[in-house]
Amino acid sequence: MIQNLLNRNKATRLIPGLMLCLAVTGAAYAVQWAEEALFGQAWLEALVLAILLGTLVRSLWTPHERWHPGIAFSAKILLEIAVVLLGASMSAATILAAGPEMLLGIAGVVVVAIAASFLVGRMLHLPTRMALLVACGNSICGNSAIAAVAPVIGADADDVAASIGFTAVLGVIVVLGLPLLGLALHLDGLQYGVLTGLTVYAVPQVLAAAAPLGAAAVQMGTLVKLVRVLMLGPVCLLLSLVAPRLREETDEPAPHVTAGERPAAGRPALHHLVPWFILGFLALAALRSLGLVPDAVIAPAGAIATFLTVVSMAALGLGVDVHTVASAGGRVTAAVVLSLLVLGAISLTLILALHIA
Repeated sequence: MIQNLLNRNKATRLIPGLMLCLAVTGAAYAVQWAEEALFGQAWLEALVLAILLGTLVRSLWTPHERWHPGIAFSAKILLEIAVVLLGASMSAATILAAGPEMLLGIAGVVVVAIAASFLVGRMLHLPTRMALLVACGNSICGNSAIAAVAPVIGADADDVAASIGFTAVLGVIVVLGLPLLGLALHLDGLQYGVLTGLTVYAVPQVLAAAAPLGAAAVQMGTLVKLVRVLMLGPVCLLLSLVAPRLREETDEPAPHVTAGERPAAGRPALHHLVPWFILGFLALAALRSLGLVPDAVIAPAGAIATFLTVVSMAALGLGVDVHTVASAGGRVTAAVVLSLLVLGAISLTLILALHIA
């Protein structure tokens, strides 16, 4: 009885923030429909509008703490469910169509990007641990990579806070700006999907960034991103080999960069290395490949995934603090931005080298 009451109370706490996200989502769809009615097409789709409207609301008004659980639930859980549902549209044939060259290329991009980003951070005089966090976060999967790598290398608490502070702001910028870059470079759906999968921070955000260029971009982007995320395990394993040396370092950076305590040694949990929604995506894709997912289910699953993604983008916008970047310091800002540019350049090089079309 007590447990049921506690569970009910937790669910009730989600309602205010969830309703706020749904309200922003409704406004985003309304603007999209207005665009279609006035211009015959939507120049900005609901996915993008939800982020913009959410960010606008957050800039004008800071939600009270009671709104936070529902916003966090929408930004994380609903988006992860959307990724799982996307697995219904992905089959083994699609995955195998990428070819071994693509799979090896993705792994190579991650390795080269980590090395290049780390060098950028060190050239900007970032501490070794923070430079590694920035490199892994940019090159693999943003917050998830930072959270997994931090205990392995013994990063300070504020190293972690400063590193992940950029993912919300820059994540939104990448989602909004990448489609414009894809159009400017005249990339087709497959090429743009590869670029999206290699550069966007989080797996679910790939849906929003790739959607403007069509279903092919979404499928390829998701596939590339999943392979990229799976590199987190090997990277953490390699870093664990040099972790003792990192922990022996006694130099501490300036207080404006970090002032937190170093956490105890440890290895990341399995769910940090392979998140549940990736396993769910792969499981649903496997079922589709075996013919166990009826064709009648695929379209509704895709529609639900799209709607949940829009709700989550609204939550992402509501969670953006535009002052985060300024508070983290100029060197960290420069390191993250330059690392992202390096990753984009390496990704475009892979696309050209493999003649993806």
